[in-house]
Amino acid sequence: MASGTNSSSSSGSQDPYSTLGVGPNASFDEVQKARDKRLIEVGEDPLEKARIESSYDALLMVSLKERQLGKVSNAAVNASKREERNIGSGGDGDNSLLTRLKDLNFSTKESDSNGFLPTLALVEGQGLTIRLALGLLATVLILASPKESIQVILSLSTLGLFISQVKRGRRPLPSLGWSVLLLSFGLILGGLLSNVITESSAFAISISSAHLEALPAVILIWVGSLLLD
Repeated sequence: MASGTNSSSSSGSQDPYSTLGVGPNASFDEVQKARDKRLIEVGEDPLEKARIESSYDALLMVSLKERQLGKVSNAAVNASKREERNIGSGGDGDNSLLTRLKDLNFSTKESDSNGFLPTLALVEGQGLTIRLALGLLATVLILASPKESIQVILSLSTLGLFISQVKRGRRPLPSLGWSVLLLSFGLILGGLLSNVITESSAFAISISSAHLEALPAVILIWVGSLLLD
């Protein structure tokens, strides 16, 4: 009995048909039934079970290749679909090739929570204190610095917003996009604000138009660093 098993295992390592005890023209159902029968026969022997599963996978790959070449019958296609349903319902084929392929597909479909659209969440702890201080500093510098320094302050503020988002777990590309978007939107608002104030005689302020144009951008970047997650 033992010698018969060894010779079968030796030939099965080379010929999956011999391992399962089926012929080359066996149908899908016959291969599956042979695999289940052989698994029962070998009991808990891990090596024999591995050989049987490997042989079953090899025949399954042959079936898949034939399907791609148009050589497989409708009956085999339907049997393959039944195999997938059996796997989904927790059948005995949990170690088969289809199961591993399905697990691989599911593992690569990660939920992308770091898409372009952000979530809003106020920073907590020491990060909130640092961002409040830096935002207030940038606002004061925009109002008090000479015109030549405005572009530098805006650039540093935008860079700070980008770093803030990356540190909170967002991907670099969306973080860069939102940083530039808030800067651009703020400059547009600043230009409109500057035109309204300079054209209205009701406002008599000493702030230059360049400072007015930069102020909304700094404020928006500041708010973004506090909320964008």
